[in-house]
Amino acid sequence: QVQLVESGGGLVQTGGSLRLSCAASGGTFSGVAMGWFRQAPGKEREFVAAIDWIDHSPNYDASVKGRFTISRDNAKNTLYLQMNILKPEDTAVYYCAARTSAATSTSAAAYAYWGQGTQVTVSS
Repeated sequence: QVQLVESGGGLVQTGGSLRLSCAASGGTFSGVAMGWFRQAPGKEREFVAAIDWIDHSPNYDASVKGRFTISRDNAKNTLYLQMNILKPEDTAVYYCAARTSAATSTSAAAYAYWGQGTQVTVSS
């Protein structure tokens, strides 16, 4: 059973940066796509970014493209999300997720495993 544990969330001012990490354990990290989603109070969970297994090509939601960078270190079984130029609308609980296939997806339903989430709060 794959377990995902996020870390790195916190409180930051508008324009600041944070780096989220997601450590995977309990199963193979290889061969699967990974992603980040977020959920703000009163809103549905939404796609942020994903990275595939084959060539590590990233996929971003338009709202974060150019500000966020997703990466993975397969040797360390860790997924990252570097978030720069943060805005108040980025405030949410951020979740790490893993698929059981190599290709990315922007749909939360396509991901089989989820972390518990880490809170990111951007003050104005």
